Amino acid sequence: MEGVYRGADGGYLLTDRLFAGADTLATSYALSTAIRKIGKFDIIIGGRQAIDGDTAQVGPQVAEKLGLNQITYVEEILEMDSKSVTVKRVITGGVETVKAPLPCLLTVNGSAAPCRPRNARLLMGRKNYDVPAWTVADVNADPAKCGLSGSPTKVKKIENIVFQAKESKRFGAGDADIAALIEELAVNHIIG
Repeated sequence: MEGVYRGADGGYLLTDRLFAGADTLATSYALSTAIRKIGKFDIIIGGRQAIDGDTAQVGPQVAEKLGLNQITYVEEILEMDSKSVTVKRVITGGVETVKAPLPCLLTVNGSAAPCRPRNARLLMGRKNYDVPAWTVADVNADPAKCGLSGSPTKVKKIENIVFQAKESKRFGAGDADIAALIEELAVNHIIG
Protein backbone atom coordinates (compact mmCIF):
# COMPACT_ATOMS: atom_id res chain seq x y z
CA MET A 1 0.00 0.00 0.00
CA GLU A 2 1.29 3.42 -0.86
CA GLY A 3 -0.28 6.82 -0.50
CA VAL A 4 0.98 10.13 -1.74
CA TYR A 5 0.27 13.55 -0.23
CA ARG A 6 0.83 16.64 -2.31
CA GLY A 7 0.58 20.09 -0.84
CA ALA A 8 2.29 23.44 -0.85
CA ASP A 9 5.33 21.89 0.83
CA GLY A 10 5.82 19.30 -1.95
CA GLY A 11 4.59 15.97 -0.75
CA TYR A 12 5.19 12.74 1.15
CA LEU A 13 5.16 9.09 0.18
CA LEU A 14 3.63 6.64 2.66
CA THR A 15 5.49 3.36 2.18
CA ASP A 16 6.71 0.53 4.39
CA ARG A 17 6.83 -3.27 4.19
CA LEU A 18 4.59 -3.28 7.27
CA PHE A 19 1.80 -1.73 5.16
CA ALA A 20 1.92 -4.63 2.64
CA GLY A 21 -1.10 -6.86 2.11
CA ALA A 22 -3.53 -4.41 3.70
CA ASP A 23 -7.28 -4.68 3.22
CA THR A 24 -9.51 -1.59 3.32
CA LEU A 25 -9.50 -1.40 7.13
CA ALA A 26 -5.70 -1.42 7.44
CA THR A 27 -5.27 0.87 4.42
CA SER A 28 -7.66 3.47 5.82
CA TYR A 29 -5.92 3.26 9.20
CA ALA A 30 -2.49 3.89 7.64
CA LEU A 31 -3.75 6.80 5.55
CA SER A 32 -5.55 8.37 8.51
CA THR A 33 -2.38 8.25 10.66
CA ALA A 34 -0.42 9.99 7.88
CA ILE A 35 -3.12 12.64 7.47
CA ARG A 36 -3.06 13.27 11.23
CA LYS A 37 0.71 13.78 11.01
CA ILE A 38 0.28 16.29 8.17
CA GLY A 39 -2.07 18.22 10.41
CA LYS A 40 -4.22 21.07 9.17
CA PHE A 41 -6.08 20.64 5.89
CA ASP A 42 -9.30 21.83 4.32
CA ILE A 43 -10.09 19.09 1.86
CA ILE A 44 -8.92 15.56 1.09
CA ILE A 45 -9.57 14.29 -2.43
CA GLY A 46 -9.26 10.60 -3.26
CA GLY A 47 -10.43 8.21 -5.92
CA ARG A 48 -13.73 6.43 -5.44
CA GLN A 49 -12.19 2.97 -5.46
CA ALA A 50 -9.16 0.93 -6.40
CA ILE A 51 -9.28 -1.67 -9.14
CA ASP A 52 -7.96 -4.51 -6.99
CA GLY A 53 -10.69 -4.78 -4.35
CA ASP A 54 -13.20 -2.55 -6.11
CA THR A 55 -15.03 -1.90 -2.82
CA ALA A 56 -15.06 1.93 -2.55
CA GLN A 57 -14.53 1.64 1.21
CA VAL A 58 -11.16 3.31 1.89
CA GLY A 59 -12.24 6.95 1.44
CA PRO A 60 -15.30 6.67 3.69
CA GLN A 61 -13.30 4.72 6.29
CA VAL A 62 -10.59 7.41 6.34
CA ALA A 63 -13.28 10.08 6.81
CA GLU A 64 -14.80 8.09 9.67
CA LYS A 65 -11.44 7.59 11.40
CA LEU A 66 -10.70 11.32 11.15
CA GLY A 67 -14.23 12.40 12.12
CA LEU A 68 -14.68 14.25 8.81
CA ASN A 69 -17.67 15.05 6.67
CA GLN A 70 -17.54 13.15 3.41
CA ILE A 71 -19.09 13.28 -0.03
CA THR A 72 -18.78 10.24 -2.30
CA TYR A 73 -19.26 9.79 -6.06
CA VAL A 74 -18.14 13.36 -6.79
CA GLU A 75 -18.15 14.44 -10.44
CA GLU A 76 -17.34 18.13 -10.07
CA ILE A 77 -16.52 20.74 -7.44
CA LEU A 78 -18.96 23.55 -8.11
CA GLU A 79 -17.94 26.02 -5.41
CA MET A 80 -15.56 26.20 -2.47
CA ASP A 81 -14.92 28.91 0.09
CA SER A 82 -13.19 28.99 3.47
CA LYS A 83 -16.14 27.30 5.21
CA SER A 84 -17.72 24.84 2.77
CA VAL A 85 -17.56 22.94 -0.50
CA THR A 86 -20.42 22.37 -2.96
CA VAL A 87 -20.17 19.46 -5.38
CA LYS A 88 -22.12 17.66 -8.07
CA ARG A 89 -22.36 13.94 -7.41
CA VAL A 90 -23.76 11.06 -9.41
CA ILE A 91 -26.36 8.87 -7.76
CA THR A 92 -28.59 6.09 -9.03
CA GLY A 93 -31.12 7.71 -11.32
CA GLY A 94 -29.51 11.13 -11.56
CA VAL A 95 -27.29 13.84 -10.21
CA GLU A 96 -27.49 15.84 -7.00
CA THR A 97 -25.80 18.93 -5.61
CA VAL A 98 -24.39 18.59 -2.10
CA LYS A 99 -22.85 21.19 0.21
CA ALA A 100 -20.68 20.18 3.16
CA PRO A 101 -18.71 22.13 5.77
CA LEU A 102 -14.92 22.01 5.71
CA PRO A 103 -12.81 20.09 6.49
CA CYS A 104 -14.21 17.41 4.20
CA LEU A 105 -13.16 14.27 2.34
CA LEU A 106 -14.29 13.74 -1.27
CA THR A 107 -14.12 10.55 -3.31
CA VAL A 108 -14.17 11.23 -7.03
CA ASN A 109 -15.59 9.04 -9.80
CA GLY A 110 -13.39 7.94 -12.68
CA SER A 111 -15.93 9.54 -15.01
CA ALA A 112 -15.17 13.02 -13.63
CA ALA A 113 -13.38 15.52 -15.83
CA PRO A 114 -9.61 15.00 -15.99
CA CYS A 115 -7.33 17.15 -13.85
CA ARG A 116 -6.04 20.32 -15.41
CA PRO A 117 -2.63 20.01 -17.08
CA ARG A 118 0.35 20.56 -14.80
CA ASN A 119 2.09 23.91 -14.81
CA ALA A 120 5.38 23.22 -16.63
CA ARG A 121 7.33 25.87 -14.72
CA LEU A 122 6.23 24.52 -11.33
CA LEU A 123 6.85 20.95 -12.48
CA MET A 124 10.40 21.76 -13.64
CA GLY A 125 11.04 23.52 -10.33
CA ARG A 126 10.32 20.24 -8.54
CA LYS A 127 12.10 17.89 -10.95
CA ASN A 128 14.92 17.26 -8.47
CA TYR A 129 12.64 17.21 -5.43
CA ASP A 130 13.25 14.19 -3.23
CA VAL A 131 9.87 13.02 -1.91
CA PRO A 132 10.21 12.10 1.77
CA ALA A 133 9.11 8.51 2.47
CA TRP A 134 7.12 7.96 5.66
CA THR A 135 7.10 4.58 7.39
CA VAL A 136 4.88 3.07 10.08
CA ALA A 137 7.14 4.62 12.72
CA ASP A 138 7.12 8.05 11.03
CA VAL A 139 3.32 8.32 11.21
CA ASN A 140 3.17 6.77 14.69
CA ALA A 141 0.99 3.89 13.47
CA ASP A 142 0.42 0.71 15.45
CA PRO A 143 2.08 -2.09 13.40
CA ALA A 144 -0.61 -4.51 14.61
CA LYS A 145 -3.23 -2.41 12.75
CA CYS A 146 -1.21 -2.22 9.51
CA GLY A 147 -0.76 -4.58 6.58
CA LEU A 148 -1.78 -8.22 6.88
CA SER A 149 -1.78 -8.17 10.68
CA GLY A 150 -4.33 -5.34 10.70
CA SER A 151 -6.51 -6.88 7.99
CA PRO A 152 -9.43 -9.04 9.13
CA THR A 153 -10.24 -9.87 5.49
CA LYS A 154 -8.89 -13.30 4.61
CA VAL A 155 -8.94 -14.74 1.08
CA LYS A 156 -9.97 -18.38 1.30
CA LYS A 157 -9.64 -19.37 -2.34
CA ILE A 158 -8.86 -17.82 -5.70
CA GLU A 159 -10.04 -19.47 -8.89
CA ASN A 160 -9.27 -18.56 -12.45
CA ILE A 161 -12.07 -19.26 -14.85
CA VAL A 162 -11.08 -19.75 -18.45
CA PHE A 163 -13.88 -20.07 -20.97
CA GLN A 164 -13.26 -22.35 -23.87
CA ALA A 165 -14.44 -21.40 -27.34
CA LYS A 166 -16.89 -24.33 -27.30
CA GLU A 167 -18.57 -22.80 -24.23
CA SER A 168 -19.47 -19.59 -25.99
CA LYS A 169 -22.62 -18.89 -27.94
CA ARG A 170 -23.50 -16.06 -30.26
CA PHE A 171 -26.86 -14.41 -30.29
CA GLY A 172 -27.98 -11.84 -32.79
CA ALA A 173 -29.81 -8.61 -32.05
CA GLY A 174 -33.15 -9.85 -33.40
CA ASP A 175 -36.20 -10.46 -31.23
CA ALA A 176 -36.06 -14.24 -31.77
CA ASP A 177 -32.41 -14.42 -30.69
CA ILE A 178 -33.06 -12.32 -27.58
CA ALA A 179 -36.06 -14.49 -26.69
CA ALA A 180 -33.90 -17.62 -27.08
CA LEU A 181 -31.23 -16.15 -24.79
CA ILE A 182 -33.78 -15.25 -22.11
CA GLU A 183 -35.33 -18.72 -22.32
CA GLU A 184 -31.91 -20.39 -21.95
CA LEU A 185 -31.03 -18.22 -18.96
CA ALA A 186 -34.37 -19.03 -17.30
CA VAL A 187 -34.04 -22.79 -17.97
CA ASN A 188 -30.54 -22.76 -16.43
CA HIS A 189 -31.89 -20.79 -13.40
CA ILE A 190 -29.53 -17.89 -14.09
CA ILE A 191 -32.50 -15.53 -14.09
CA GLY A 192 -35.79 -16.18 -12.35
